[in-house]
Amino acid sequence: MAKRRQQGGTPATVAASRAGVPFTLHAYEHDPAVGSYGEEAARVLGVDPGRVFKTLVAEVDGELVVALVPVSASLGLKALAAAVGGKRAAMAEPAAAERATGYVRGGISPLGQRRRLRTVVDGSAVDLASVFVSAGRRGLEIELAPADLIRLTGAVSAPITRG
Repeated sequence: MAKRRQQGGTPATVAASRAGVPFTLHAYEHDPAVGSYGEEAARVLGVDPGRVFKTLVAEVDGELVVALVPVSASLGLKALAAAVGGKRAAMAEPAAAERATGYVRGGISPLGQRRRLRTVVDGSAVDLASVFVSAGRRGLEIELAPADLIRLTGAVSAPITRG
């Protein structure tokens, strides 16, 4: 992967650049009529949906937590709670997720968030050469090594998908 620095980039690309992490940006024309941003990214970019991870914000025992799961899977809320030592998890209100991360729904990146939230990356990521996550806006994905994603977000890796 080539390291690509972007003048005036998103907080996500600035964070990756500052950390010296190799990454590739993938831009595409987002269709506002599409409801599943991650599935759209996988389809338009021609990438296996198991390599494109959606950024979900949940509330675990009153604390906002970021969960990264493949767009081809669903988040297991009980598994997420267990991964962070909690008891109960529910999806966060979109407005709370936007306030905490500084991003808008459909463009929430795990990188460069306004307030660094505890993060859990699904265990399926660790065996992949690279993963795609939102680069901070709809229609822009950042591809990077899972180890770099985990390091930059301070994440733990755990099986958090349902199914």
